[in-house]
Amino acid sequence: QVQLVESGGGLVQAGGSLRLSCVASGNIWRFNNAGWYRQAPGKQRELVATMTSGSSTNYATSVKGRFTMSIDNAKKTVFLQMNSLKPEDTAVYYCHAHITSVVLITEEYWGQGTQVTVSS
Repeated sequence: QVQLVESGGGLVQAGGSLRLSCVASGNIWRFNNAGWYRQAPGKQRELVATMTSGSSTNYATSVKGRFTMSIDNAKKTVFLQMNSLKPEDTAVYYCHAHITSVVLITEEYWGQGTQVTVSS
């Protein structure tokens, strides 16, 4: 059974940085694609960044130039480096991925979320 577990969230002052990690447990072969989403209180979940297996990335306009997403298949981990954080970045951040297992079955997974709070 594959699970995604996020970590790295926390409280940071505006202008600071955080690095989120999303580790896949279980017998996975590779990430087909992955993404980070966030949901602020009272708002819908929104896309932050996505990356394909070919390393093509797409960022929300609000985070472009400040956030960087990467995938390390050897470590079974997806990262989101967040710099120059703003109070409006405050949200629960979720990891999402389509993962192919060692028996070549591809399924969709979501992590449980990690809270990021940016103080002004």
